[in-house]
Amino acid sequence: MQTRYDLAVIGSGGAAFAAAIRATGLGKSVVMIERGTFGGTCVNTGCVPSKALIAAAEARHVAADASARFPGIATTADPVDMPALVVGKQDLVEALRGEKYIDVADAYGWQVRRGDAAFAGTSDAPVLEVTAPDGTVETIEAAHYLVATGARAWAPPIDGLEDTGYLTSTTAMELTEVPESLLVLGGGYVALEQAQLFARLGSKVTLLVRSRLASKEEPEVSQTLQEVFAEEGIRVVRRAVVSTITRDAATGQVVATADVSGGEQEFRAHQVLVALGRRPVTDGLNLDVVEVKTGESGEIVVTDQLQSSNPRIWAAGDVTGHPEFVYVAAYHGTLVAENAFTDVDRSVDYARLPRVTFTGPAIGSVGMTEAQVLEAGIRCDCRVLPLHYVARALVNRDTRGFIKMVLNADTGEILGLTALAKDAGELAAAGVHVLGKTVTEVADAWAPYLTMAEGIRIVAKAFSTDISKLSCCA
Repeated sequence: MQTRYDLAVIGSGGAAFAAAIRATGLGKSVVMIERGTFGGTCVNTGCVPSKALIAAAEARHVAADASARFPGIATTADPVDMPALVVGKQDLVEALRGEKYIDVADAYGWQVRRGDAAFAGTSDAPVLEVTAPDGTVETIEAAHYLVATGARAWAPPIDGLEDTGYLTSTTAMELTEVPESLLVLGGGYVALEQAQLFARLGSKVTLLVRSRLASKEEPEVSQTLQEVFAEEGIRVVRRAVVSTITRDAATGQVVATADVSGGEQEFRAHQVLVALGRRPVTDGLNLDVVEVKTGESGEIVVTDQLQSSNPRIWAAGDVTGHPEFVYVAAYHGTLVAENAFTDVDRSVDYARLPRVTFTGPAIGSVGMTEAQVLEAGIRCDCRVLPLHYVARALVNRDTRGFIKMVLNADTGEILGLTALAKDAGELAAAGVHVLGKTVTEVADAWAPYLTMAEGIRIVAKAFSTDISKLSCCA
């Protein structure tokens, strides 16, 4: 059986849905092929379940910590009923999968095929062969194809790791017991979120980090977050390169041997979670048959317009190796549909891309870091505002963190904003609209009192004012 469409989409996550929605809106026929669980990473194994568990862990942490923060408040935190917590998380996942994916596809009316897709034909005349679960094969021909197959957790070739039964960010969220102790390998956003999540649920956590925490962000983030983790009982071991991992038959514990600053050390825990990055999912697609180039990690190499080396085949989302955020994937999907079926010729631009890590306090940033400004040859000026100058943090009784603003010293233009704060994600979102403005414009702008966003105005004023001598709202 062979059928023809305007757009054939491989995958069913954020990028796939955004492309299908936009293409359908342009009057194009669409077919979506999915071999696994409908909805992609974000709703099934990524953003939604992880943030649901992070919110639950934060609630327990607040209960345990409230007595120390707020005079007159007495609270306790009982041990976690992990099976109930996981069931609640899964109920939310299934509800959102139905509401935001399955129901949406039905509402728009595009075709859905369940099965494995692989390219066939030639580079000039590509087709997809879709093998259904019952073994039947359908050949699909389309004017344009979109590969939106995402990425999966990756583990490096550490001696003994494969035999250890290690956890990933996906399998860790299915645990029915809180590990008594946990080793986390990595220092990126997934490692940070998962380490604090399990520590707040009651696990004794050790982080083994090759360089520093959140190494792509400002160094103040790493320093302050390490202090926060220490307060919460999370051990951070920097400059640690793991060489072997085994399972002790007598105790059942994981034993990791690592080079730490030139010396060998041994670490033990009941479980080990590998959070050292993700790799694009392109295996089995037969991309070479249709002359689609891939990079060293398997990512599909694309132009700024997200077109692959085959002009009829596009890629979007994590499979491109671009920033791994679901809102990037959704932006990609819409852009592909418009570039394929209209004359807009749009390019991807990450200059104002906000980034958020959902630790407590959270990391939020947008634009350039101080190091990036200097590397670009721009004369830099910056200020770091401790949160004890922000009234919202004072009334929250939590002044851990800061807001940092980076300027072009010659023009006063704001080039970057980074925050470590309870509402850092909202600060990063506000920062999208602050970038490109002058520091004077932001310092003189309206800012509601007793919001964390007021801190953006205060840090802007810090370039010209001694903020220790300001009254409220001045």
